[in-house]
Parts: sequence; C-alpha cells; structure tokens
Amino acid sequence: MAYQQNFAFLDEGSKKEIRRAVLKALAIPGYQVPFASRELPIARGWGTGGLQLSLSLVGPHDVVKVIDQGSDESVNAVNIRQFITSSTGVEETIDTREATLIQSRHRVPEVPLRKGQILVLQVPLPEPLRSVEPSERVAKELHGDKDYAIGWLNLFEQIMRYETASLNADHPVMVNDRYLMAPSPIPRFDNPKLNHNDGILLFGAGREKKIYAIPPYTTVKSIDFDDYPFQTEDFSQVACRLSGRQDVFLDELVDEETGQTYYQMNDQSYLLQVLNEKEGTRDDFN
Repeated sequence: MAYQQNFAFLDEGSKKEIRRAVLKALAIPGYQVPFASRELPIARGWGTGGLQLSLSLVGPHDVVKVIDQGSDESVNAVNIRQFITSSTGVEETIDTREATLIQSRHRVPEVPLRKGQILVLQVPLPEPLRSVEPSERVAKELHGDKDYAIGWLNLFEQIMRYETASLNADHPVMVNDRYLMAPSPIPRFDNPKLNHNDGILLFGAGREKKIYAIPPYTTVKSIDFDDYPFQTEDFSQVACRLSGRQDVFLDELVDEETGQTYYQMNDQSYLLQVLNEKEGTRDDFN
C-alpha cells in the first residue's frame, strides 16, 4: 500500500485546529491561545511551534523564507526551509521582499514587512511572567486581571542591578495596552518594529503549546519607566565592515587572522541587497 503524504505534512484536521487558534490570537492581540502541539520530525525546542504555524498557513502559491538569527544558511534555517518546500512544492527565497510567508528565529527582518506578508517567530518561552511567577494558573489570573505589578518589579530589579531598564533580549511588550507579551528572544533593536507593523506577526511555542499574535497596525510598546526609558542597542560608534551601515542590527565578530574585533550586518539577505545596490548590480538572491 503506497503512502501518500499530506500537503504540508500535517493532516487537515490539525491544520484547521491551528488556524482556528491563529484567528483567535489575531482577534485578541497578545493573548496566549493554547493548541494541541503536534509531533514533527524535529525535536521540540528547535522551532516546532513556528513550523506548525508555517505548515498550517502555507498555500500552493506562497513563497517561503526561513531565517535563523539573521542567516538564511544556518543548519536550522536550511532544514526547516527544505522540510516546508519538500512537503508542499512551494517556491523558496532569501529575499524578504519576495516572500509571502517568513519563519524566523530570534530576528525581525531589517526590510519592513508589507501588507499581506506573514512573519512567524519561533518562541521558546511564551510566558513573560514565568521568571517571577512559576505557576501557570496564577500567571493566567494575572493576565486576566491585567495585574502586571510583578513584571514591573522585575524591571525595577534590573535597574537596581544594572542601571538600565532594558533586558538583553525578549524584553516584554504591552500589546494594545492590554496584554503583557514576550516578543520571543529578539534583540531590543527589533522591538520597535513590532509597533504598527504592516504585516501579520505570529508567535508559536511548540513545547509550551501556545500561539499568540500581533495583527497589522497594532500598538506595541516596550515596558519601561519614565525616568528609565526603553533603549535599543546602540551602534552609533561602530559600522558594518562591508556596507558601512549603522542603522541596522550588527554582529560583533573577531577576525581569526588578526584577532581584531569588527562588526557586520546580522541580516544576511539585506546585507546582500545593500551591497548589490551599492555596486549597481542585480539582486541575484535565488
């Protein structure tokens, strides 16, 4: 008996259940919607939540892009992209402008999303209160009452210890002035991109079995204090070694031959686009 694989691997019942959870998440921005996380041929903790969202939403005419911390060529990004394309036959790209469905780990692309694009972010820990309230039941009650005093207290403790109100990554945000949300471990540099974004932002946590979303044009604000405002990473004193740009997120790297520190644009496809535009050549992405 020949085995016939479903389009996008998951059975239709599973995809419908996940899409219903997505619709609820879009209707209540920032609210964590539980879902029955399915087994996939990759281990939990390696992007199963984001992958289930991508597999449930991808259509035969979509163009898929997968990035891992800014790179389209990491092992994780390549394997997930190949899994999606091999089970659907859809086109793939590394150009953010061409993609209709983007799955990402730990970064929001430098190229602004346009209307109709979907960005799926992989989330290891969806609960922003987990570090200060280990009980899931109590955390749900606090969200229901919009009682985020312990979240602000955690931020105050950061100020007392480090004299800054900004965490390194996964800095909590307030969505639509209602729900406190974990934006996934994106750098602080990417938090402002969530505010009034033209695209649809979806967050999937496979291990924790949660889905949440930010619809287009939603107000998203990083939590802070008036006298200790939220700050992103500052690259004003450095620049990308290849492009000279300072208005993008940069990686700090070390030259293996000289031992000197240098900086390079983290978003590799955008770096290629900038370099091609500088040289006046065609963007040959695929």
